[in-house]
Order: sequence, then C-alpha cells, then structure tokens
Amino acid sequence: MNLIDYPDTEFMAMGLADVIAAQLSAALRQRDRALLVVPGGTTPGPIFDTLCGARVEWDRIDVMPSDERWRPQAHLRSNAGQIAKRLLCERAATAALMPLYVEGISPEAAAPGLAADLAPHLPIDVALVGMGGDMHTASIFPRMPGIEAALAHDAPALLPVRIEGEPEPRITLAAHVLRSAMHLHVVIIGSEKREALERARNLDAAEAPIAALLDDATVHWAP
Repeated sequence: MNLIDYPDTEFMAMGLADVIAAQLSAALRQRDRALLVVPGGTTPGPIFDTLCGARVEWDRIDVMPSDERWRPQAHLRSNAGQIAKRLLCERAATAALMPLYVEGISPEAAAPGLAADLAPHLPIDVALVGMGGDMHTASIFPRMPGIEAALAHDAPALLPVRIEGEPEPRITLAAHVLRSAMHLHVVIIGSEKREALERARNLDAAEAPIAALLDDATVHWAP
C-alpha cells in the first residue's frame, strides 16, 4: 500500500484529479478507449469538480460506478445519477456513462448481461473507490451474505448484493476486478477513517473488505 497524506481536502482533490487525468491520458495512448471507475457518495465530489475540467479526450472515456443501488439514474439514491451531475459536465460531458442498472428486472437477472457488456472494457484503467467507517468498499460489506463470493479471485465481475435494512438491493464490482485495475486509488477523509484504515490492515477481508484492495492501491488521505 502506498499512502499519501494531504494537508486538506482541497489539496487532495486537486492533486488526485491531476493524477487521474494523467493516467487516463496515458491509457489512451495505448488503447482506443479507457475505463474510469468511480464511487458515488459525497467524498469524491470535490475530486469530480476538478477532474471534469481536465484536458483529457473525454469522448474516448467510459465512466462506470464501482457499485450501484438498484434505482434508475433519476433517483436521488442512484450513484450513476450523482456521477452524471458532478463529473460528466464541463469538458467531461462527452464521456460515456456505463450505468449498472436495468429497468424492470432484478440485479440477479441483470448481472450476467451487465458483466458481458463490461468484459471487453477490462481491465479497468483507473479505479477510484472509497471506504466506509465499517471498512466496506464499493458495495462489499463486512460479513454480508455472499461476502466469500465477492472476495473470491474467480468471482463473476458483477455481483448482486442484498443488505438487511437497506431500502433496495445493490450490484457491485467484485474485489478482484477492482484489484486488477491498472491504477487503483482509495480516497478517505478524517481521523476516524484513518483509524479504520489502520485497523483494516490487520484484519481479514471478510471483516474489513477494503483490506482486499490495499496491497494494490494508493491510498489518499486528508484530515
């Protein structure tokens, strides 16, 4: 694990956006299109605000959520909707969004087809993920039903997830797909998450799913 400390979140957002833009441009020198995977939620918003203005050939970039609540893009809880509003604007408006949602069917029924659509784009060129205070990442939660499958090296690329108490099911990229990204970044903010990160380094991935990614990741932290 490579850990980079920043003095504040603004400095981190600008620095990480510059790194991601450079890595995407480098990928486009090697292949016709590049795949950028990003999370929903509030943490990456400031990064998106800078990244969307980067001088990248966005019309050759595919953008996909790392995971998704099973809601249409117009829904407030949709990760794809958040990404579209915050990242796919300014210069990045020409990027192609690859949503992880299919209207009218369950995530279990949709997962194989979505995985088949994803396969030609793999490996991911640049992946950005977050970490919850419980040490989950994407929609891979500690001790959730199916955690072993989500962490397996031969898991399907996309897995349906059902969490007790959540208002909708989810779908998530498997850990090995994220881990295989050419460039993998984890972004965390605040002392509580820094402490959780340190705990995760000494725990099994079934208890701390982020641990499955750390050996291959650059972690970006700001207070």
